[in-house]
Amino acid sequence: MTTDDPMSTRRFGSTPTSADGTPESEWQEWFAARGPWPDFEPDVRRLVVLAAHPDDEILGVGGVMASAHRRGVEVVAVCLSDGSASHPGSPTLSPAELAVRRHAEVDAATAILGLGPTRWCGLGDGTLVSREDEIEAIVDATLTETPDIPAALLSVWAHDGHPDHEAVGRCVRRVGARLGVPVWMYPIWMWHWAKPDDPEIPWERMRTLVLDDDVAAAKRAAVQAFETQIHPLSPAPEDAAVLGPHILDRLLRDREFVFG
Repeated sequence: MTTDDPMSTRRFGSTPTSADGTPESEWQEWFAARGPWPDFEPDVRRLVVLAAHPDDEILGVGGVMASAHRRGVEVVAVCLSDGSASHPGSPTLSPAELAVRRHAEVDAATAILGLGPTRWCGLGDGTLVSREDEIEAIVDATLTETPDIPAALLSVWAHDGHPDHEAVGRCVRRVGARLGVPVWMYPIWMWHWAKPDDPEIPWERMRTLVLDDDVAAAKRAAVQAFETQIHPLSPAPEDAAVLGPHILDRLLRDREFVFG
């Protein structure tokens, strides 16, 4: 898949976040009919988790991160962009002000999960496709800080339907291949634009972690920290919530999914 013809970006463009997308009830019916999924529990001592925007890692794999931390795994979360473009044209917050708010939100969310702060790279939101060399260098440097500790990479999916997500996924995949490190990927927007049994989704590579009740509750509490994303900034149309209930329903399940 090339950067100028990403399958999932084309699909995402036809199903904007303001649309309902695939209902969670439809996904749940399909999960039940399809039967159990293989378990996911990374057997590593260090897990480096990559997010394109400040909330991706919590929404996608907050439970995986918290569960790994409780097992004694060192969890290092890295957020590449500053999240400043979530509300273009907002009359309430400038992009710079929004970036400050989103940085504080992701730190609050990781603290609720019992994790250390996400590493904040501050690259421009919406610019990651043009900064893949920098992203690879960041991933490489983070991964090689502790060369003697078995590690793995967990990234937002390289075909998720958002250009920033896909740029991060491509970079992580290249670094993992170059260094011989396992790579897993978590979808976010796929659940919005895809359909059950979509033939272009590699379902056979999917694994799941069923969340303990306390981990699931902690994740739900952590997501509430993202006030700029789950609540309107003001009544103005430009300040509408990015993560409406129809989107959160698909990301606050009792399990999380990754591609191997």
